[in-house]
Amino acid sequence: MPTKITIAIKDIVVQAELSDTRCAEAILNALPIEARPNEWGDEFYFTIPVEFDLDETATSEVKIGDIGYWPPGRALAIFFGPTPLSSGSEPVPASKVNIVGRITDDPGVLKKARGAKEIKIKQT
Repeated sequence: MPTKITIAIKDIVVQAELSDTRCAEAILNALPIEARPNEWGDEFYFTIPVEFDLDETATSEVKIGDIGYWPPGRALAIFFGPTPLSSGSEPVPASKVNIVGRITDDPGVLKKARGAKEIKIKQT
């Protein structure tokens, strides 16, 4: 069963859930996480204290609202629109990510959080 989490960035709070995978469980065990987000198009990504290889969910085909773990940067990636590699409206990660969760609220509100200095993720 998915685990509910809250993502807070600037004055925006969105609800999300982590999947039932070993990678998502490792992330859950690292919560709460506070980090300085980087932006890559309509994607926030940031290093987290989790080290994990690509798993059975690994893909370069993500959807708006997906949450991925990017092993090369030990980073969590939150996709809320096109990235620099996109040719349409769907995001495209820099390379494969493990799909670890999904935003259950409207991911588009994260566009208002650009330039944020901090992101907080906790279990709810």
